[in-house]
Amino acid sequence: MSTLLLVLGVVVGLAYIFRHVVVKGKRCTSKTKLHGKTVIVTGSNTGIGKTTAIDLAKRGARVILACRSKQRGEAALEEVKKESGSNQVVFMPLDLGSLKSVRSFAETFLKSEPRLDILINNAGIFLQGRTEDGLGMMFGVNHIGHFLLTNLLLDRLKECEPGRVVTLSSTAHHFGKIDFDCLNTHKALGLGNSSMDVFQVYSDSKLCNVLFTHELAKKLQGTKVTCYCLHPGTINSELARNMASIMRMLLKPVTAFFFKDTVQGAQTTLHCAVEEGIEPLSGRYFSNCTVREVYAKAKDDAAAKKLWELSERLSGLA
Repeated sequence: MSTLLLVLGVVVGLAYIFRHVVVKGKRCTSKTKLHGKTVIVTGSNTGIGKTTAIDLAKRGARVILACRSKQRGEAALEEVKKESGSNQVVFMPLDLGSLKSVRSFAETFLKSEPRLDILINNAGIFLQGRTEDGLGMMFGVNHIGHFLLTNLLLDRLKECEPGRVVTLSSTAHHFGKIDFDCLNTHKALGLGNSSMDVFQVYSDSKLCNVLFTHELAKKLQGTKVTCYCLHPGTINSELARNMASIMRMLLKPVTAFFFKDTVQGAQTTLHCAVEEGIEPLSGRYFSNCTVREVYAKAKDDAAAKKLWELSERLSGLA
């Protein structure tokens, strides 16, 4: 019995250490204030996007909640205002699965807001399907929508420099690949609908995020606008809301213990958005508030350039 209790004690102790050291991770320690600055956070009606918006509003920033759902966006608006104590928070509709909506958002923003200092490409989706423009859903929302949005707003960022573009990727990008033949033929990263297929396409879209940031940093050389991509951690949020209900139920105990909550999950985003002195790391990938090395495929100059040119064509910029 004593041996069993000892083993049980060791297991509980290790679990506690794992949760409080590994799962929780580092926190953004920057005290930077953002009074007079304007920030856009996409997908900020829920999850780490909303938590990020609350933190930035507390720092004094004017925060634009760029969300697809008007109902959920307006509800989040009231919550962000209440939690942050700031009235400098605005909701603007943005559907990243619609190139028309992205252009409309950018046009409205540029007409109504004189500044843009930080753009946080936070929104993401884990779901197969097609956008209204006929693009693969995850390719269209996770990459092309943000690609177009960033390019439409770059001049304003440069006018207000120094500025930053922060794009949320995922450690899943390690498993990603870019099938340019599939993209050219089907405007999608992959066509399968099995669980493995969906995860593969999601991973591919996250690799697109890293390659986009790699190429964007090159194009921003000579300006005072910098860019970063990141893995926020494995988050207990709504990203998996499109999974089968039985799968979500089975995973609930695991996610509750082993996944970060939204406050913990927002820390690396905040680090990349406000930490002083990281400008020389423009184009790099961060995890746990620390710059990380990536595989060769995630910093492949030829692939990044090819993806950029394809994205210009598919988004109507070329």
